[in-house]
Amino acid sequence: MNKLYTDHIAGQLGVAAWQVEHCIALFEEGATVPFISRYRKERTGALDELQVAAIRHYWIRFTELEKRKAAILDSIAEQGKLTDELRAAIEKEVDAQTVEDLYLPYRPKRRTRASVARENGYEPLALKLWNMALDHPEREDEAALAGARDIVAEMISESQPVRAQLRDLYTRWGTICSQVIKGKEDEEEAHNYRNYFDFSQRLSGIPSHRLLAMLRARNEGFVRVRMEVNPDHALERIDRKVCEKKRRPTPACRAQLTAAMEDAYKRLLHPSIENEVIAAAKEKADIEAIRVFGENLRELLLAPPVGQKRTLAIDPGFRTGCKVVCLDAQGALLHNDTIFPHPPANEKMAAMRKISQLVEAYKIEVIAIGNGTAGRETEAFIQKIALPEGVRVYSVSEDGASVYSASDAAREEFPDYDVTVRGAVSIGRRLMDPLSELVKIDPKSIGVGQYQHDVDQALLRERLDDTVESCVNSVGVNLNTASSWLLRYVSGIGPVLARNIVAYRNENGPFASRDALLKVGRLGPKVFEQCAGFLRIPDAANPLDGTAVHPERYGLVRRMASDAQVPLGTFVSDASAREGVDLKRYVSAEVGMPTLEDIMTELAKRGRDPRGSIKVFEFSNEIHSIEDVQVGMILPCIVTNVTAFGAFVDIGIHEHGLIHVSQMGDKYVSDPSKVLKVHQQLEARVVSVDLDRKRIGLSLKGMNVKQQA
Repeated sequence: MNKLYTDHIAGQLGVAAWQVEHCIALFEEGATVPFISRYRKERTGALDELQVAAIRHYWIRFTELEKRKAAILDSIAEQGKLTDELRAAIEKEVDAQTVEDLYLPYRPKRRTRASVARENGYEPLALKLWNMALDHPEREDEAALAGARDIVAEMISESQPVRAQLRDLYTRWGTICSQVIKGKEDEEEAHNYRNYFDFSQRLSGIPSHRLLAMLRARNEGFVRVRMEVNPDHALERIDRKVCEKKRRPTPACRAQLTAAMEDAYKRLLHPSIENEVIAAAKEKADIEAIRVFGENLRELLLAPPVGQKRTLAIDPGFRTGCKVVCLDAQGALLHNDTIFPHPPANEKMAAMRKISQLVEAYKIEVIAIGNGTAGRETEAFIQKIALPEGVRVYSVSEDGASVYSASDAAREEFPDYDVTVRGAVSIGRRLMDPLSELVKIDPKSIGVGQYQHDVDQALLRERLDDTVESCVNSVGVNLNTASSWLLRYVSGIGPVLARNIVAYRNENGPFASRDALLKVGRLGPKVFEQCAGFLRIPDAANPLDGTAVHPERYGLVRRMASDAQVPLGTFVSDASAREGVDLKRYVSAEVGMPTLEDIMTELAKRGRDPRGSIKVFEFSNEIHSIEDVQVGMILPCIVTNVTAFGAFVDIGIHEHGLIHVSQMGDKYVSDPSKVLKVHQQLEARVVSVDLDRKRIGLSLKGMNVKQQA
């Protein structure tokens, strides 16, 4: 890649240019973000996953910019207007907007007032006015002067320095305003946007969530949005750029030029710059909202699993009953049934007997209950049953379960069962292993985003895919039990190879070694290099196949074991066998201390799930509906979503509470994600209850909540 771009990326990310160059070279070789950040630390200077992903983002963006520049240069050259100066200006630019500004005067356009004036032969007069050399405009025909002003107005509006000046003015000092559209204020959904019926704020200071809410209100037809700046300041900036380094005009010439500037600003520049600046502000807001979404998704995917336990899962309901499924320790469906413990049926005794029978028949170890409609009531019902000692009951988020039920993944897994059975299975499996189950669901449907349908969808997809891929590869995947939906997120694999791996496994039985992957159709050495370190075979003959140690380093570990005079298995499993190993002895041109330290760290935690262990959580028994919630109560709660303005928490009833950012601590909090994380369990004090709007406000002030790392 052009050094111009690598230097820019290095400056933006605060890393060395050589790190960027090496990282891009790896991308061009087909390496993935997880592979580079985990197994190529020597080549990148130990860049972390976020830095590597950021470099890839810039690399893709600048690759597209280079293509755009080439098309622009070809277009200008075809017009016979490409000068060496213009070519150099375009080629040295890294900002896509500036490139478009430079192209603007040469871009084919529809018929304009200026083009009509040119057709009428007024361009020579316009150039005199532009160069302030029209000393006696009073001698010219008024129609000719009007045409010249139209041409000059367009020249001003297409001037890159002028546009840059106005963009800066609007961005730094402009006010964004919204006004309700007459007649819309009484519509049913209008109350969601009443804060923006008459609203204004400096654009540079508006929070991302507020801007996105305002623009959503505009897109749904409830408000008009506009930018306001001082027009005198705008005209001063235009004048400064148009008149710099030019001769002093006569008063009559100045009057004509001023009229052209005013026309250019009002008719051409203001509408254009207004749209550009709002779009740029939205892009920044999108990036912030996507960042928050990505962090929430990471916490959700990396939630502690209950593990491989025989599970009874319940998808609660009132009128249609509660769908019950029993799963074996690997998540396979063994039995499904329906019970009716709630109104209108109220068959509580029959339901109790059925649950007791299923728990005994399938040796159930844990019970998962969906937290949607009738979830709290179903949990209370289950707690009344005399369950065998050790059986634990968990409330599980239902977000996205209905989406999964109707998905291709669900139909592929359970073609003979309806959506209610599939939903209950999903609830049970996401307790057993949230990551393995949630990867089957579109992240936008999991309920942890903010304005996810309003932000740039390509950027959102890139970030969410990166997040899912990061989580899957950081945990590692059991090659012999993983579904194709999980395998597709393993570094280098993708949907086609994931299906091929499962098909090979079904036909030939479990993989005995990582090397056997090379027998899978279309899985060649390059893909093997990218994926092997993230796949695990826990009971393989080679103990390293159950670790994150990459096969390319097996020889190195064998050498360490030989030097320690112990068998490889002992070296891998016994920490004492690794004591006293001098890693400096094994440093080479290819392997540095980062890789050696990673190997030793991995051997120390071999077989340990990095997600920790799950905890049973109990909501307050004092509240069963919003009417029971009183100001001053201290309630146990679970964070379900973190946004830029606060965090939503589950307090055990249908309505979630909101801990506003201003209520997150005794000190000022600028970023809620620095204080709270999705799935965090805590206690909060009720500070407001709005029964009409079904809103509950909570506070952490004085609650001694530790800030998150």
